[in-house]
Amino acid sequence: MTISRASGAATFPCRAQLVLAANPCPCASAAGDAACTCSPLERRRYQARLSGPLLDRIDLRVDLPAVTRAAWLEAGTAPEPTAAVAGRVARARAAAAARLSGTGLHVNSQVPGRLLRERWSPPRPALRLVERALERGALSVRGYDRVLRVAWTLSDLAGRTVPGADEVAEALGLRLQRAAT
Repeated sequence: MTISRASGAATFPCRAQLVLAANPCPCASAAGDAACTCSPLERRRYQARLSGPLLDRIDLRVDLPAVTRAAWLEAGTAPEPTAAVAGRVARARAAAAARLSGTGLHVNSQVPGRLLRERWSPPRPALRLVERALERGALSVRGYDRVLRVAWTLSDLAGRTVPGADEVAEALGLRLQRAAT
């Protein structure tokens, strides 16, 4: 972990994964079938309790709608087997390790933003959407780098050698999803 300030930067050993969960509003009904009793102002205030700097450090934002008991019981599709997912993840990690070999880095999350932009930037056409989000202010520079890291991970998971417009768009969508609600 690197803490950067105007006077310099300090690096400390740290590897952590943070997973957060939050209701969309105080009554917790906005995403479900029940009628939400919260006003838009109450929802905004409730969501504002999570600070901007904290939210800027979250790579993936996924809204999960409430599942009714009936829908849960009717679910007919079986989830992808764990072994299949584990194999795909192992191949993706191997691809990242091969790409990063000789750098002292092993996974996409370790790649500094400067290296992402200079050495492993996706092709210019693939970056149009994320650059527009940066220009509009919907994305910070930190967020831009995080979108690129996720795009590389999506590309590795798909078995591609470089992220294209689809992976960059999906990574951007995963980052901005919660911010849009």
